[in-house]
Amino acid sequence: MPQPQLAGRVALVTGASRGIGRAVAQRLASAGATVVITARSVGAPAVQKRFGADQQVAGTLDETLSLIEAAGGRAIALATDLEDEAERSTLIERTIAAAGRIDILVNNAGFADYARIDAMTDDTFRRTLLHYLEVPFALSRAAIPAMKAAGAGWIVNIGSVTAMPPLRPFADYARAGGDTVYAATKAALNRFSQGLAAELFDWNIAVNVVAPSTAIRTPGADQLIPDDYPTEDVAYIAATVLDMCHLPAAERTGRIAYSMQWPHDQRLDVRSLDGRDSLPPAEPPAWSHPAITGLAEYA
Repeated sequence: MPQPQLAGRVALVTGASRGIGRAVAQRLASAGATVVITARSVGAPAVQKRFGADQQVAGTLDETLSLIEAAGGRAIALATDLEDEAERSTLIERTIAAAGRIDILVNNAGFADYARIDAMTDDTFRRTLLHYLEVPFALSRAAIPAMKAAGAGWIVNIGSVTAMPPLRPFADYARAGGDTVYAATKAALNRFSQGLAAELFDWNIAVNVVAPSTAIRTPGADQLIPDDYPTEDVAYIAATVLDMCHLPAAERTGRIAYSMQWPHDQRLDVRSLDGRDSLPPAEPPAWSHPAITGLAEYA
């Protein structure tokens, strides 16, 4: 199957110093895009507040840049603290200044500090909403004028299967709690994306959500995933994001796609992050949420 070709396009990927953001940046670059990668950590991992303490999680923009360039791609690193309004408000402008345009925006950066509602601090609540709703709103709003002027654009918001309601009878995990606010913001992100897709349809700007079907083990998520949980290969979500970044809005917008179901249903040729090797077809995990409907989701 022919692979999407993004030569001449510029993609901005937030939270690209590690994990899903890094993988998406690598895959878009391997398809020919110039990728602007952004995060707080450039040459050394940044310190973040999590679970009430300072933590340093592995991963830097310099490492992502090196991986992309070693595979023959082109990337530009822009340090940005998305919690800083001044830095956030100029990110799209700085991206266009550095790369000449913006065609693709991938809102991936996140902050996951799980806590039960009765134990959650105001700071954690506000930061969760900031990362998963306010930041995608602010960056999308800033990028839309340039995409309208270009006659096309693609916005991909990274979602979560936790946006779906907990199954009944409630499992031990759901009763233990901790992800309620995170999940609620991801559900809001789904609805935000579908509404924005309708608003931008006439300007040929596609807006879609891509989420892991179950869980992907990354440096940032590792503490939240049990050691024995069967996780997904990050290449499948990267392939799904790529598949949302090349068709006109009239052909694909308003989708909520899941990383294992979408490649399976679309019969995608999922490639390694450098785009060189085909990976084996993968069946959707039997333990994924039964409400995931693949192609039936917002058909």
